[in-house]
Amino acid sequence: MYEMAKNASISRYSEDWLPVKNIMNGMIELDNGLYVTGVKIESKDIFIMDQQAQNNVIYGMRNFYNTLDFEFWLVIADRPVDINLYLSQLQVLYSKTPNRNIRKIIDQDIAKANMFMSSEMSVVDTEYYILFKEKKLEIIQKQLHNLIANLANAGVNSAQTSNSDLRMLLDNFLNGSVSSTFGTVMS
Repeated sequence: MYEMAKNASISRYSEDWLPVKNIMNGMIELDNGLYVTGVKIESKDIFIMDQQAQNNVIYGMRNFYNTLDFEFWLVIADRPVDINLYLSQLQVLYSKTPNRNIRKIIDQDIAKANMFMSSEMSVVDTEYYILFKEKKLEIIQKQLHNLIANLANAGVNSAQTSNSDLRMLLDNFLNGSVSSTFGTVMS
């Protein structure tokens, strides 16, 4: 144990002491044979729904959480977003629009986008995940299927995490959202 801690303190890179063996097929394979995977949940603003629809989603989510019979983590992460393409599209739209009132609205959106890009504020997309760990691939598939189906029953869309999602989560927690460029570890 001391030797591992000694080696970890010498290394300047988190990937040197992280127990990640590989990231593939939407799963993180750990050195101990466990896999970490889960679902990415599509965000849903229930506060723009009528009261009955809100209650249905809340009731459905309560039922969903009560069906989970395994250890899981709820993870909320901010993914940096590049708004340069959006800004370019606004500028093209501005030049094509003859109506002065619409041009004024587009100009306000351009000014707001420029403010975000020039300030210390960063533009992020908040993403929601339910992650779990498991050793057996057949159990992983069953749990993924149940998560996606039960979330759908609650009125929430989801999909299995992608390799990109998992790398972003690791970068987010280990490197303060700065993307790392280390290569794939081969077994």
